[in-house]
Amino acid sequence: MNNETVILPRTQHAVQLVGPGQLKLNDAKEVFRPGPYQILAKVECVGLCFSDLKLLKQFSAHARKSEITGGLSKDVLKDIPSYVPGDMPTVPGHEVTCRIVAVGGKVTRHKVGERCLVQTDYRDLPTANSNAAFGYNFEGGLQEYVLMDERVVVEPGTGERFLIPVPEDLSASSIALVEPWACVEDSYVNPERRTIKAGGRLLVVADTLHRIDGLAEAIGKNTPGSITAIVADAAQKRAMESLKPAFTAAGDLASLPNEGFDDIIYFGASKEKIDVLNDKLAVRAIFNVVLGGREIGKPVSAGIGRVHYGMTRWIGTTGNNAAESYKNVPATGEIRPGEKMLVVGAAGPMGQMHVIRTVCSGVKDVSIVGIDVDDARLEALARKAEPLAKANGVSMKLINTQKTPITEPFSYFALMVPMAVWARTSVRASLPGCLINIFAGIPAPTRQDLDLDTYIANRCYMFGTSGSVIGDMKIVLRKVIQRQLDTNRSVDAISGIAGASDGIAAVENRTLAGKIIVYPMLHDVGLIPLSELPKRFPTVAAKLDNGAWCLAAEQELLRIAGK
Repeated sequence: MNNETVILPRTQHAVQLVGPGQLKLNDAKEVFRPGPYQILAKVECVGLCFSDLKLLKQFSAHARKSEITGGLSKDVLKDIPSYVPGDMPTVPGHEVTCRIVAVGGKVTRHKVGERCLVQTDYRDLPTANSNAAFGYNFEGGLQEYVLMDERVVVEPGTGERFLIPVPEDLSASSIALVEPWACVEDSYVNPERRTIKAGGRLLVVADTLHRIDGLAEAIGKNTPGSITAIVADAAQKRAMESLKPAFTAAGDLASLPNEGFDDIIYFGASKEKIDVLNDKLAVRAIFNVVLGGREIGKPVSAGIGRVHYGMTRWIGTTGNNAAESYKNVPATGEIRPGEKMLVVGAAGPMGQMHVIRTVCSGVKDVSIVGIDVDDARLEALARKAEPLAKANGVSMKLINTQKTPITEPFSYFALMVPMAVWARTSVRASLPGCLINIFAGIPAPTRQDLDLDTYIANRCYMFGTSGSVIGDMKIVLRKVIQRQLDTNRSVDAISGIAGASDGIAAVENRTLAGKIIVYPMLHDVGLIPLSELPKRFPTVAAKLDNGAWCLAAEQELLRIAGK
């Protein structure tokens, strides 16, 4: 073990989640010594996120807390003490700035002394309904020291590091907040699959009197690895026989494996069959409903939670041609010229980021309505966003829907509220070509009755992303380094490790409009809104930048509270 710069303590202060709703402040948690492939980092700060609350509520039921199903062997995983799937206690916190203080003898890509931004989303390590992540099934940053493994934090194929080196002249808080901003960025720029998956598992189901059309066009050069079919008549069978590879006939839907297919193309309009086929979607699968001129006539039970965590997608056409549905898939979830956008939960920390990103996007003729139910939070958003909207010529309205209902239709919905009913509401209020960005992490098993007839007729597209990729982090980090973006503008409170649980409660109760930054090395500092700093730490308050958190204030806090 390389341990050149610090003498490591045996124990540390940490916040542990030990069960649903059970947070524990542990003042004697072991500081793991790195094994041959492992990295130990000292945490500088952590931003609290609404996702921490979702993990708190769901614990082992959370899609990212379950066991890893691929990418690393069980033998490797069992040698990583910070890998804590299922019911094992974990340490939440995934918006992290840290410094490497020790590495194992076989670590080759990281060195002691590096200051890093943590990319937390391990998309090449799948779980049953999502993927592994730092702060979930790997311990996160609400502790003084965190152990990581180089076999986890280097991206397969590209060799990119999940621990991204950062400059010394930025505040730890501004670096940590790159992570949530990168998650916002990812939801707009993540490429969407617009074809049948090459090498994937294709399922075709056709009801009686429905013509199978457009399959060869939809497949094109993207030859599936396998094709399974349930067909009702000889004409449908002949259509299937023209495809390669040869299809395998299945007897009924019940015999098909759940989460077993990457593309499901259903030629029919049966609610009951759609409800069953929903369960057959694998992670990142596309469900293509070809109505053939018919209507379903009643709501279907759609797996809305998996749109976010499993990145499943629903498409369809009112006609007969299966290829037409894929043509309606957008390249990304980016806003378009002339967009009429509604941000639901706009005044929360993540909603603020979506609003600010939109008004600063430079896309022409965009209008945005942000809704929330808290006047104080809406006023805080207005102070940040209205000058930007005016400078960029963007029409923006902020509305408390408890006082003023929204009745107009929109072409883009960004959903910050983790309630599946908003997907149904968005479809009902959709303009043609509507995009529905399910940004909030609705629990993966959640289903919602959905008017799929309207969804298909209006060519709606629901999509969701969870976390970010390294490229998103680098885009946002570059903006921070170049002073194009001040992520600290979203900070509303600071805390030491003693106030972390209160901070998570504040996120749950929506008592603060912006982000909360926790400094784990400050053992005795509780939760302090910036507005209360003059009473608690007047010299820190004096360093604020026109009331905003900044490097000078952070340095002063660490100087006087860290003694």
